[in-house]
Amino acid sequence: FLMTGPKAYLIYSSSVAAGAQSGIEECKFQFAWDRWNCPERALQLSSHGGLRSANRETAFVHAISSAGVMYTLTRNCSLGDFDNCGCDDSRNGQLGGQGWLWGGCSDNVGFGEAISKQFVDALETGQDARAAMNLHNNEAGRKAVKGTMKRTCKCHGVSGSCTTQTCWLQLPEFREVGTYLKEKYHKALKVDLLQGVGNSAASRGAIAETFSSISKKELVHLEDSPDYCLENKTLGLLGTEGRECLKRGKTLSRWEKRSCRRLCGDCGLAVEERRAEMVSSCNCKFHWCCAVRCEQCRKRVTKYFCVRKEKRERSGGGRATRKLKRKP
Repeated sequence: FLMTGPKAYLIYSSSVAAGAQSGIEECKFQFAWDRWNCPERALQLSSHGGLRSANRETAFVHAISSAGVMYTLTRNCSLGDFDNCGCDDSRNGQLGGQGWLWGGCSDNVGFGEAISKQFVDALETGQDARAAMNLHNNEAGRKAVKGTMKRTCKCHGVSGSCTTQTCWLQLPEFREVGTYLKEKYHKALKVDLLQGVGNSAASRGAIAETFSSISKKELVHLEDSPDYCLENKTLGLLGTEGRECLKRGKTLSRWEKRSCRRLCGDCGLAVEERRAEMVSSCNCKFHWCCAVRCEQCRKRVTKYFCVRKEKRERSGGGRATRKLKRKP
C-alpha cells in the first residue's frame, strides 16, 4: 500500500511501521507465559496466502497491530510530527458533565483512526469470511484505543476552589490497551461461517449480515486454536518444550505462578530446575573526568524449564548449574 497508495500517505509510513511493531511487542508481552507466545514465524505465516489462520490468536494479532498503528499516529500528531494535524478541539466549550466543560488539547484519535484505517484495512483485499473477520478485529483494535482514553481535568476558580473544570482526553499507556485486548481475547466469539460459504454475492451478503450483528468492540474468530503444546512446523509452532516458566516470586501474578503447570505439566512435560550464576555490573561510580567504573557482582539464580520426562530422568533429577554473563 505504501508503494501504490496516495503519495500524501508516505509522510505517515514511519509512524505506521513503528505502530505495527509496537503492537507485536505488546503481543509478546501479553502472551509471554502462555503456550502460544506470539512467535515471529507464526505471525508471518498467519497472513501467508495459503496458510491464513482464523483462530483467536490471529484475532488478537490483527487487533493489537491495528491499535498500535492508530495509537502511534495519534501520539505523533499530538507531538507535532504532522503539519496537517493538531489537537481535537471540536467539543471545546461544550458541557461535558456536571461541573465541567470540554477544553484543553485532546489527543486527536479521530485523525489516528482515519489514517490507520486507510493503511491497515487496505491490506485486506479478500471478500471471504476470513477477510471479514480480520477487518472486524482491526476495528476492535481501534475501538480499544478510544475506549481506554483517560479524561484529564484542570480546576478553575478563586483560590483553587475548583468551581468549574475544563477536561480533555488523553491516550493511556499502550500497555492498558494491550491488557484490555487480552481480556477481549479470552472472551472472543466464534463465528461458524467457514463451511459452505463461498465468494458469491449471496455469500458475501450473509457474511456481512453476520458480522454486522456483532459488537465492533468484541474479537471474533472462525476456527479453533491448534494444540500449542506440540511442535507444528507447518504452522510455525515450536511447542512448549524448552520454554522457561515461573514458580516463585513475590511480584508474580497468579497467571505467572501457574505458568509451569500450564506450559509443562498440562503439556505432558516435566519441570527442570537450572541454577545459574549471573555476572553483572554493579556499584558503578563516576570518576572525574570522565569515566564510570563498576564492580562485577555475581548472583545465583534458579530458573525452570519444560523438558521431556525421559530427558529429566536421564539428567538425574533435573538440576543443572550454569554461568551466565550479563553485559553492563
